[in-house]
Amino acid sequence: MLFVFVIFAFFTLFIFNSLTMRLCLQTEMSKEKQPNVFRTINILITILLVSSYVEVIYT
Repeated sequence: MLFVFVIFAFFTLFIFNSLTMRLCLQTEMSKEKQPNVFRTINILITILLVSSYVEVIYT
């Protein structure tokens, strides 16, 4: 179960990073703001993935 969830997590992070890149390019965001946006989105998605994993394990 852990192996499947890790693969799902990497796939999810990859998709969200590519969507974030499109957002940055489409809105013509400055290069100084992009790392903060990526960091924030990656942290929030990681929290979401960890909490969903814990929920799946304990239910």
